[in-house]
Amino acid sequence: MKIKSKWALFMVIGLTLYFWANSYKKAYAMHIMEGFLPFGWVVFWWAITIPFLIIGMKSIRKKLKEHPELKTMLGLSGAFAFVLSALKIPSVTGSCSHPTGVGLGTILFGPTAMSVLGTIVLLFQSLLLAHGGLTTLGANAFSMAVIGPFIAYGVFRMGRKLNLSFAVSVFLAAMLGDLGTYLVTSVQLALAFPAEVGGFIASFAKFASIFGLTQIPLAISEGLLTVLVMNLLLKYNMPELSHLPTVKEAS
Repeated sequence: MKIKSKWALFMVIGLTLYFWANSYKKAYAMHIMEGFLPFGWVVFWWAITIPFLIIGMKSIRKKLKEHPELKTMLGLSGAFAFVLSALKIPSVTGSCSHPTGVGLGTILFGPTAMSVLGTIVLLFQSLLLAHGGLTTLGANAFSMAVIGPFIAYGVFRMGRKLNLSFAVSVFLAAMLGDLGTYLVTSVQLALAFPAEVGGFIASFAKFASIFGLTQIPLAISEGLLTVLVMNLLLKYNMPELSHLPTVKEAS
């Protein structure tokens, strides 16, 4: 599951240049911006997100109680998601796309734990970077911190059952978890703002096509970067991570 160093270096440099080249362009939003959703949908998305957060906090508490040494890796998983999802990449219409970074923590700690980490990431981004908002935090958390991790985890488990290599399973999990987040965001926006002609379907097609052109290459890049980071973690932190079920499969 090792990646040749020259290809890893090429990928990191390429991603850095891509992000830098696009960072100066005007962009109007990260995630769903503050005040954008009607009040009813704000309440709805919070209501269905909160149960996942409660379950996730119990999961984290149990893992850390059994293995306190995992605190560092838990923090690293959150930091990875924060950095990647804070990178604003202008989309074709002036909106923004970004990686999500949830695949790494999902594979290491499970989807419900990542729901908590992802929501914390989104909270700090809304307060410190003006990315997203507090009223829309429930909707943003549901797409990026709930559905994204569950898709990533399901894809990872399916990949292992199909006897795909650990690296390929990690890549597909991170990539499809990223794309799944944006499909859910498109659904959320289409539900809140159905088109006058064509209703929900037409609105969903519009939002999904807007995100798609930018998000597909981002998702592929995120998948490759997640494999690279996972390789580094397994190489230098295997004793600390050996308690995690998914990591045992890589050894």
